[in-house]
Amino acid sequence: MSWYCIHTKPKKESQVAAYCRSFLGLTAYYPQLRERRTIRRVRRVVVGPLFPRYLFCRFDPTESYRRVRYAPDVLDIVQFGDRPAVVAESLIADLQQWAGEALDVNCLPHFLKTGDTVQINGGPLQGVTGVIMRATDDSDRVELLLSLLQEGAKVTVPRDQLELACAV
Repeated sequence: MSWYCIHTKPKKESQVAAYCRSFLGLTAYYPQLRERRTIRRVRRVVVGPLFPRYLFCRFDPTESYRRVRYAPDVLDIVQFGDRPAVVAESLIADLQQWAGEALDVNCLPHFLKTGDTVQINGGPLQGVTGVIMRATDDSDRVELLLSLLQEGAKVTVPRDQLELACAV
């Protein structure tokens, strides 16, 4: 049995995961993200999918493909060509280790302000420094101006991936 990625209708990930577990007897993994958001001018902690409209399910396609594919609220099983795309076991294990069932609440440092020099401490740009161009208290992301190869590059980065750069 291998892991496969299932594409669902909007906001139906948890129902499909529950259906796969209870009615089909399969292993389903639906990683979620708990984060702070501003909803109607109020900061709240909300839980949502890490990958909106997608979840992972472990099954044998020769036995369960049609049962999964035609389950309620499933749009399709992600495929490459005419075959369902297998998700590597190591990728699921790494994701489960990193995320678990629900990630911790993002710690959003609100001390950052326009003009601050910061260093990115996570993601693909880890270690790069830049200057904050725009940061508002109600936004979880800030806009940075990076100095890469004598050219300025503008990127938007989550606040939880930033820290003030050390003054030299």
